[in-house]
Amino acid sequence: MKFINLTRRTEIGANSYYLEIAGRGLILDSGMHPKFAGEEALPNMKAIGSRKLNAILISHSHQDHIGTLPVLMRRQPQAPVFMTEPTAEIGSTLLHNSVNVMTRQREELGPAVAGIYPLFTHRETDRVSERWHSCALRQTYTVSGERVPVDSTETTFEFFDAGHVLGSTGILLRTEGRTVFYTGDVNFDDQTVAQAAVFPEENVDILIMECTRGDTPVPPTWSRASEEKRLMQAIENAFTRGGCVMIPVFALGKTQEILAILYKLRREKVLDFPIYIGGLSSKMTEIYDQRAQMGRRQLSRLQLLHELRPFVLNAENIHDAGTRAGRVYALSSGMMTPKTLSNIFAQRIVDQPRHSIFFVGYADPESPAGILRDAQPNEEVAIDPDRAPQQVRCHIDQFQFSAHASRESLIAFAKRLAPKKILLVHGDPLAVEWMRARLTLDLPNTQIIVPTPGVEIEL
Repeated sequence: MKFINLTRRTEIGANSYYLEIAGRGLILDSGMHPKFAGEEALPNMKAIGSRKLNAILISHSHQDHIGTLPVLMRRQPQAPVFMTEPTAEIGSTLLHNSVNVMTRQREELGPAVAGIYPLFTHRETDRVSERWHSCALRQTYTVSGERVPVDSTETTFEFFDAGHVLGSTGILLRTEGRTVFYTGDVNFDDQTVAQAAVFPEENVDILIMECTRGDTPVPPTWSRASEEKRLMQAIENAFTRGGCVMIPVFALGKTQEILAILYKLRREKVLDFPIYIGGLSSKMTEIYDQRAQMGRRQLSRLQLLHELRPFVLNAENIHDAGTRAGRVYALSSGMMTPKTLSNIFAQRIVDQPRHSIFFVGYADPESPAGILRDAQPNEEVAIDPDRAPQQVRCHIDQFQFSAHASRESLIAFAKRLAPKKILLVHGDPLAVEWMRARLTLDLPNTQIIVPTPGVEIEL
């Protein structure tokens, strides 16, 4: 059994992992790095050389897990690709949007990506998505796609609900009496829409575990209800000052969670105000609404678009959209990548004391969102390298509505499984190191591994 971390650095980036078991080569996820362009945005596929790929397994449809799947599929056109049905539907929409983004970037970045971008086309996306296989949760499949009993002697996989976003899964692999479990991105707590993960409790030999929040302790007094109340009060305060509120969000998952929170405020007659979202967020929310009564979900009858009727902004009309008081702008991207809706809008309000910017999830410390979130009052920051720095005078606050598991719940999960080996992935260096040190103390009989990117590990 062999493992190669195909992410180029120890970080949350273009997540992708090679696993060789029982002579079969598997790829877990094929992401695109949100901060880089061109070759640097891809997983390091050179690390697997000429090895044959027997199957590709996708945990969920966030860009950093599925964003380069069409490129990967060129390497081994016959290798089957497996994911849940919601992941396939969302993934196709996201990849088509990615083609549009890369086409614009080709014009903006010029020679840096000339001849490279877009990495794939709309036609290729349609063609490869026809070869994806949708799999049900808690069913056992061979790596060739056949459904078999759980006690099959073949190499098999099984998807488990990860509670992260619609369609997200952890993946359990069984072969020759051994088990490997890959968490993907997971949340062990109920969110406003998504229910908590339901993961295996059986013994696992090898655990491949995400570490996103490894450097962030949960405050002892935190509860989701109290955090929702704090957000409500902060919005009300912004409106009282005559300002608006911008919330940078990911189009998939975080947008729908924030809309659901705002729906509760409206339903409980606490606050009622106009809401703005982005075009891609609107498409993702349509899929959430279509699947509202399918599978495990909170507020299963809630139709977000019908109940909230948000205004939709896009690349064309964002430049004409004013900063109107008494409104909430939940705009992507969550990292406030330059030229995205959230970045463009933030430039209009960051130096205005009456307005507010609220952060509600993970943001890379080096991304524009991370830089702005960590800025001191009146500090000058440049959230777009092509624009002059601006003085931070708006109100900035952070709220704990992460779709990722807390480090405490990750540690508890690992201790319940007590695997022989744990591989720590999907985390910035400080987060990974905290998890490594804590697990080393708590599980002295378990080997804790931080896989060096690009280096083959014999498991």
